[in-house]
Amino acid sequence: MMIDWSRADHVFLDMDGTLLDLHFDNHFWLEHLPRRYAEKHRMTPDQARDLVVPMIMAERGTLNWYCTDYWSDRLGLNITALKAEVGDRIAYRPQVREFLQALRRNHLKPVILTNCHPDPLRLKLDRTGLDQLVDDIISSHDLGAAKEDQAFWQGLSHRHPYDGGKAIMVDDSFPVLESARRAGIGQCLAILSPDSRQPDRDPHPDIPAVSHFAEVLDALQPNAPAIGETGPV
Repeated sequence: MMIDWSRADHVFLDMDGTLLDLHFDNHFWLEHLPRRYAEKHRMTPDQARDLVVPMIMAERGTLNWYCTDYWSDRLGLNITALKAEVGDRIAYRPQVREFLQALRRNHLKPVILTNCHPDPLRLKLDRTGLDQLVDDIISSHDLGAAKEDQAFWQGLSHRHPYDGGKAIMVDDSFPVLESARRAGIGQCLAILSPDSRQPDRDPHPDIPAVSHFAEVLDALQPNAPAIGETGPV
C-alpha cells in the first residue's frame, strides 16, 4: 500500500483530527458541554455526561452529529458560544503548515472537506488562519450531507469538479475514508493520532496510515519515492 503524490492533482483534507488537534472537540463534547448542561439543569457533571453523550452518539455519522444548530435547539444551549469559551484549545496538529506548504510546492491543490458546521468553522479559522493555507474549504452542511454519505461526494463533484483518479483524501475517520473510496477517490490516507492527548488508534487493514505529517514530508520532496516504497507507513 502506497500513496503516490505524483499521480495526484487534488489533495482533499479533513480538518478536525487531521489538520487541527481533535483534543478541542473531544474536550468540548465530553467535558465542557456536559459541565455547562449540568449547571443549567442543577445536576452533577457525571449525570449530565451520562445523559448528553449517549444522545450525541445516537446521531453519529449523520449531519445532525456535526450540526451546532441542531444541538443548540435540542439541548437549549448556544453551542457556538460555548465552543468559544474553550477556543484557546484550538490548535494545529504537528507539521501541518509544513505539509500544506509542501503540497503547494508540488503543485497540488489542498482543499478542506469538513463536517464542521459553518459557525464553529469560522471560530477555528479566526483562531488559526487555516483558510490562508488552502485553496478552498467546503463544509458538508453546504452540501446537505455528511462525508460518510455518498450524497456528499455527488454534491462535491458539482461544487468542486475533480478527477477521482487524481485525488487523495486524508482523514482521521475510517468511515469517511471508506465512503471516499466508494465515491471513486483514488488514494486515501488515514491519520492515527488525531487527538494529542490520546494514544494512536489501530490502523485500518486496507488503508495506508501515518501518525503525523512528518512521515510524509520526505515523500513530497523532488524525486522522492512514494510512501511505502522504503518501508511501512
